[in-house]
Amino acid sequence: MEREFNYIVPVGPVWNGLYSINTGAWRTKRPVMDNDLCAGCGLCFLYCPVFSIEKDGSGLVINLSHCKGCGICAHQCSKQAITMREEGGK
Repeated sequence: MEREFNYIVPVGPVWNGLYSINTGAWRTKRPVMDNDLCAGCGLCFLYCPVFSIEKDGSGLVINLSHCKGCGICAHQCSKQAITMREEGGK
């Protein structure tokens, strides 16, 4: 199965104040994680350029409030646990 990736990589500095602002409102695609497929390796966490993937007690979760929809997390996931879906209604 061949996957196509179109990246929209954010440009600019990252500062602590960024994470209190909803900056994900403009994305066209959103990552959806299948926790049953996730191996918990953390590559998506490491490669996310805006730190939208967070660790919680049950594993990894995607914080959509500041996710840009770039798709890097889906590309890095060797288990294909993250898929990029069209953002509906935005």
